[in-house]
Amino acid sequence: MHQLATRIQESFSDGFVGATEWRGDVAVTVTRDKLHDVAKFLRHEPGMDFDYIVHVSSVDWPDDEERFEVVWEFYSIRKRHRIRLKTRVPESDCVVDSLTDLWKGADFMEREVYDMMGIRFRNHPDLRRILMPDDFTEGYPLRKDFPLRGKGWRDTFEFLDEIPR
Repeated sequence: MHQLATRIQESFSDGFVGATEWRGDVAVTVTRDKLHDVAKFLRHEPGMDFDYIVHVSSVDWPDDEERFEVVWEFYSIRKRHRIRLKTRVPESDCVVDSLTDLWKGADFMEREVYDMMGIRFRNHPDLRRILMPDDFTEGYPLRKDFPLRGKGWRDTFEFLDEIPR
């Protein structure tokens, strides 16, 4: 196991779920109750020093009990190493801690995940829609159960491949 993952496992054995490494990229999965503690460790521990947030995303695994996976990617400019931090949440309780108090750059990225997947971020300073209209009530467009052509009024549009010539 990679040394970054080993340090997280040693420091948070009760929240460590697993780690993978592929082509030098390290991904660590933790329980959501330890997510913020692990993130704080990554940010402030001198050996870690992850000072730059690269991306926040999510994955929909509709057949799994914990349907959604939330993924944060961090980079240490001084140490020149990167890590991907993951946690899983069930659809029935779709909430994780916000990491905006540790990385201000997480603000808009967490809002995007909220808007597209419906995952709420506890203690986010301004959790509101960022891509979809404020009055959009048709679901979450990046979930796998969202229809490819949308819902409701969109069904009345003629698509280019359906227009008679």
